[in-house]
Amino acid sequence: MCGVVLTGHGGLDKLEYKTDLPIPSPSSQEVLIRVGASAVNNTDINTRIGWYSKSVTSETNTGASAGFDSANDDDASWSGVPLTFPRIQGADCCGEIIAVGSGVNPNRIGERVLVRALQSPLTGDADFGCITYGSECDGGFSQYATVRDDEAFTVESPLTDAELASFPCAYSTAENMIDRVNVRAGETVVITGASGGVGSAAIQLVKRRQANVIAICSSDKRDQIKAIGADQVISRGTSLIDTLGADSVDVVIDLVAGPQWPELPDILRRGGRYTVAGAIAGPIVDMDVRTLYLKDLSFFGCTYQPRHVFENLIKYIEHGEINPLVSKTFALKDIGVAQRTFMEKKFIGKLVLLPK
Repeated sequence: MCGVVLTGHGGLDKLEYKTDLPIPSPSSQEVLIRVGASAVNNTDINTRIGWYSKSVTSETNTGASAGFDSANDDDASWSGVPLTFPRIQGADCCGEIIAVGSGVNPNRIGERVLVRALQSPLTGDADFGCITYGSECDGGFSQYATVRDDEAFTVESPLTDAELASFPCAYSTAENMIDRVNVRAGETVVITGASGGVGSAAIQLVKRRQANVIAICSSDKRDQIKAIGADQVISRGTSLIDTLGADSVDVVIDLVAGPQWPELPDILRRGGRYTVAGAIAGPIVDMDVRTLYLKDLSFFGCTYQPRHVFENLIKYIEHGEINPLVSKTFALKDIGVAQRTFMEKKFIGKLVLLPK
């Protein structure tokens, strides 16, 4: 089969498109999927370049093409556990079940499925334990992929494979953050990095809960972000204190961190909630701890996802409550071009990869 193999941490040269990979065989509790589409995510790029290593302190794009010389392979994965190479990445996967293992109901053959991107551990059941599809196991950057039976979710939808593949990683990340901080109707929520895959998903998912959205993104994307539901758009780099005032919002959904981060606790009201699942502008920030405790703020780091998050996402898709935001599709063999386009950040939503 055709697929993209990651041979180690580093630059785009570590991604090798191959046409002679063996089609995987499902184990007793797995299913075999004919992949219809996958997508480009920050987590795939961050894993490739070793950005998760504690020795890397700069923003993602600094090493997105060539990798980071400072990255330490021993802690360069998101989990801190060294990866096994070669690895087929791809956290997003939409496709059709074409075969099942001996322990799986054969009636599943023919089902159209979405694969959960953040899955239960391969072994054990530790609190907050999880793996990423395409990281600790092979993922969707190929024509065929295997996955555990209980991590392949049936989806009934008229959407195309490309549209469905835009949902799993980005939308489950956004929904998990929103679920964790319990966004409620009428609240005011600030979303950083609002034009990216997770940010644009968060806009829709927050509006679904009838809360108000203040989106932060580049000024040239203002109209598009308003069109997908934002109530107010603030240009990236603009002072949030001057624009919104201190103690003015209930929740911050942060995907950026970086130099403007110190304003985020300041704009939260007393008892406000901050949730984070990304740091594309840089992971190291300055914080006045007095703001945290004197304002009784709650901070939530979000990686682990309870199963109900993805189950709810499937329901939203099937009920037409959220919309896919596919900016462009690429052939899987052009993954390098797709990731370069991703790094340029000139689009809204998702870039999708098609295996054909």
